[in-house]
Amino acid sequence: MHSTPHTPKFSIITITYNAEKVLEDTIQSVVAQSYRQVEYILVDGASKDGTLAIIERYKSHINTVISEPDKGLYDAMNKGIAAATGDYLCFLNAGDCLHADNTLHQVVAGIRRGEWPDILYGDTALVDQERHFLRMRRLTPPEHLGWKSFKRGMLVCHQAFWVKRSLAVPYDLHYRFSADFDWCIRVMKQAHTFHHTHQTLIDYLSEGMTTQNQKASLKERYRIMVHHYSWLSTAIHHLWFVCRLLLKK
Repeated sequence: MHSTPHTPKFSIITITYNAEKVLEDTIQSVVAQSYRQVEYILVDGASKDGTLAIIERYKSHINTVISEPDKGLYDAMNKGIAAATGDYLCFLNAGDCLHADNTLHQVVAGIRRGEWPDILYGDTALVDQERHFLRMRRLTPPEHLGWKSFKRGMLVCHQAFWVKRSLAVPYDLHYRFSADFDWCIRVMKQAHTFHHTHQTLIDYLSEGMTTQNQKASLKERYRIMVHHYSWLSTAIHHLWFVCRLLLKK
């Protein structure tokens, strides 16, 4: 069934590697969607646990499965972009879920027919492994989003940032930990229309990165911000981040 201008197709892309403990919830959240214009793509990095057995169980609900070694998360995401045929891309990591069975339906219902924005975005809830709500994401999406918004950090979670496939550029593999931050900025630079859904779109599995990765990720983000926003602007904003942290103590 082809999408029409009134019923856009969503390409939902899940990247997996040895994700047997968390993948099933993710797949079920996609399968359960009441909105049917969905293409589901799973890109697996040649898992060695039970991930592929779970994928096999749900293969009738998955349009494309790629399972082969890759050069890391963002290389796998680039494979997902290349395989996608939908109007919008949504990256849903293994362990993360669409918030409700009618999430996509509600998003589509909230847009005037035919006026499909370049970027759809919304809120993110943090959940534990039992899917219990912990809290909303600390950074909240701004009412008006633009490429300069991320000077203040990644205000929209990557999973709750859905872009027209026609705007999707490849992830820059020079960045190992924060290529999604750079990708969102580059996509926003091309975008003309943004739509805040005012909905919780994603339940994000709260599993913090190791401290080592977190430090590397923050260093990369700083480099990305300097690249897009200039050294001076980035330094001023980081000074404000430090002041804010000290004021909270």
